[in-house]
Amino acid sequence: MDDYPLLNIFWTMLYLFLWIMWFFLLFKIITDIFRDHSLSGWGKAGWLIFVLLVPFLGVFVYLIARGRSMGERDIKQAQENEAAFRSYVQKTAGSGSSADELHKLSALKDKGDITQEEFDRAKAKLLA
Repeated sequence: MDDYPLLNIFWTMLYLFLWIMWFFLLFKIITDIFRDHSLSGWGKAGWLIFVLLVPFLGVFVYLIARGRSMGERDIKQAQENEAAFRSYVQKTAGSGSSADELHKLSALKDKGDITQEEFDRAKAKLLA
């Protein structure tokens, strides 16, 4: 450890961090290129070739040209994922079987909380 000072360790860690962040940004852009449905196949191929052959310039030009829409696509993807998750949870959790619901409706009718007409409508809606 004596021949590698603390400041050199700091610089090495900084370079490693920047290198990892660069690859993260590069993969994020490549993923965004393929996620964008408004680009044609040739457009995707062009951007991909540009980003891979001239990485620094390609990434910076992509961020300048398409950075805002990149964020909008991320937000849209997150909203779609959340809606799919909510739909799945509601479908899976459900409110029980239709027999349980009919039993609850019958109990409400017996207590007088709902009328026979309301019971018939809710029963028809539940069985449909």
